[in-house]
Amino acid sequence: MKQEENKSQEEMDAMDAVHEDEGSQDEAMQEDNAGVESRDAEIERLRASSESAEKRVLQAQAEAENFRKRMRRDFEDQLRYAAVPLVNDLLQVRDNLHRAIEASGSTSESDGLREGVAMVAKQLDDTLAKYQIREIPAAGELFDPNYHEAISQIPSDEHPAGTVAHVAVTGFQMHDRVIRPSQVIVSTGPASDTPAN
Repeated sequence: MKQEENKSQEEMDAMDAVHEDEGSQDEAMQEDNAGVESRDAEIERLRASSESAEKRVLQAQAEAENFRKRMRRDFEDQLRYAAVPLVNDLLQVRDNLHRAIEASGSTSESDGLREGVAMVAKQLDDTLAKYQIREIPAAGELFDPNYHEAISQIPSDEHPAGTVAHVAVTGFQMHDRVIRPSQVIVSTGPASDTPAN
């Protein structure tokens, strides 16, 4: 009987040992699973961090490229339009040459002088055109505030309402930029037949 008790005690001890062994294996497996899960989570976190950093780098590179292009365009514009103050002064000289031509009388004595001044004015116009400075068409054109500056309005039978009836000062543009708008008188259309009160 004692042997049976010893045997059953040994069996129980063996079973307890097996259960303890299984419990420690479960704990070890849980620790391994927790380790794998934390490793996977860490890998995922690092991957997301890497993707975020890559996006920031690409965005910074795009911003830097846009800044370089904008600076290059600004620099080119500064070079392209650097002569605008000089051109404005030359346009005043041109205006005076044309005023001199208009003011000169039609006498045989002044014909030679008028022709000489006209040649100088044409040479100046040709030189301006060589540097992409051209006259803004205005007479008879539809009034455009981007190119014309209205200084007055008059009724006109020759010009419909909203068109330029007279050019007081010729406007010019350099490349695509208006450097001096045309100063114009705009037509209000035909004068009405009813007398004004």
